Amino acid sequence: MSKEPTDTLQICLSYILEQLRRHDENCDNEMVPFFLGINGVQGIGKSFLVSAIAHRLERVNHNVRTIVLSLDDFYLTHNDQVQLAAAHPDNSLLQHRGQPSTHDLPLALSILASLRAGQETNIPSYDKSAFSGQGDRKPWGQWTQVNKAGHQPVKLVILEGWCLGFRALNDGQVTARWTDAVKQCTQGNNYQGRLGHNRLEDVLFINEALKGYDALTDQLDALIHLDAEDPRYVYEWRLEQEDQLRRERGSSMTIAEVVNFVDGYYPSYELFTNRLRSGIFADRTGAQLRLVIRKDRQVKEIINL
Repeated sequence: MSKEPTDTLQICLSYILEQLRRHDENCDNEMVPFFLGINGVQGIGKSFLVSAIAHRLERVNHNVRTIVLSLDDFYLTHNDQVQLAAAHPDNSLLQHRGQPSTHDLPLALSILASLRAGQETNIPSYDKSAFSGQGDRKPWGQWTQVNKAGHQPVKLVILEGWCLGFRALNDGQVTARWTDAVKQCTQGNNYQGRLGHNRLEDVLFINEALKGYDALTDQLDALIHLDAEDPRYVYEWRLEQEDQLRRERGSSMTIAEVVNFVDGYYPSYELFTNRLRSGIFADRTGAQLRLVIRKDRQVKEIINL
């Protein structure tokens, strides 16, 4: 997989530094960190980008102590995920981790609250290889400790995730979009989505669970949306990631497994992306940066919302 283009990194760094400057000017307590969210489909380059941002801000003339979190760090434990799947055996969207409802929101909110208070905080980590790839949260002793006494306090908290910033729709909107998707699917109109292949009650469950994620989104001071020009790029980008894993580790998902994996996420892209594109902070102009990303991962358009 190719690296995240330099222009994307530079654009994000400039935006973040300006946001930090305004934060310092307007915040009464200089110890309160800035909370930045980053949204993007799988394979778009979120992990590389946030790592590069943290490296630059901490080591290249800025001295901004940065901690990177992922929504993946807050997945349910393996036991809790198994129980969730068993409680909804007919909902294919809940049979594996990923969708809204498969994260431990109370844990995530407690970690963010601790960081906001400048307290010594233990950051959880998730082992995706556990239980033959089903995954499990790592033991507490393997969590990362930040804000330790005598250490530089965290100034910037970056939280990245594929559904971070998604806002739930009302049931009528979900039903209308699902009905249209089913119509396209059954009429053979070259429908390329996945929403129309799922039951209405299943996607309504995900939409209802997403309402709880507003508590996370509302913690953010700003959001960068890496917006794939065509969401279908996610399939090719994930295949590129698996090719790289195969070269590095000798094994990876097959093409069919990648397609099945992405299929599970795609209904949410169909439902919630348009609202994210229009802006999710109604009362805060300039708090969202939307970067339209081409298939080659280069920035096509910059939109401040």
